[in-house]
Amino acid sequence: MQPTDMYHVGIVVPNLEEGQAHFADLFGVRWAPVIEAPAAMRTSDGTVATVNLRLAYSVDAPHLELIEAVPGSIWVLNQHSNIHHIGFWSDDLRGDWARLHGGGCPLEVMGDSGGSEPLIWSYHLDRFGVRVELVDAAIRADMQAGWDSAAGAG
Repeated sequence: MQPTDMYHVGIVVPNLEEGQAHFADLFGVRWAPVIEAPAAMRTSDGTVATVNLRLAYSVDAPHLELIEAVPGSIWVLNQHSNIHHIGFWSDDLRGDWARLHGGGCPLEVMGDSGGSEPLIWSYHLDRFGVRVELVDAAIRADMQAGWDSAAGAG
């Protein structure tokens, strides 16, 4: 994992469309299509759950990822900052996961593979309360193609 592997900042918003409009007005951000999908996940204590997520990525790098708040999940609004996480591509998800987990940045939640290792993504919480998301670089080309397609449509 290198600084150049950082590709997005995740922000929790109360309403996805309002958040998109706000950041488009504020920063001139263009948005890829909204993604609505169930996210199967496993917490560090082994609890398995599925959460229905609504999210959108900005088209241009560095990407903003807006996630509509989901009460009772890790994607909730708070009174401090709703910057939720910093996302990094990982060419070695298993190795980076183990390095962060063993180096004082324990696992908080991960994509559920039915086992003890993450599927596609994981969140780790450092001692300062900053979430680090690892995302398997194997999906990078597909995500980039979606951003490129949305950029061409805009």
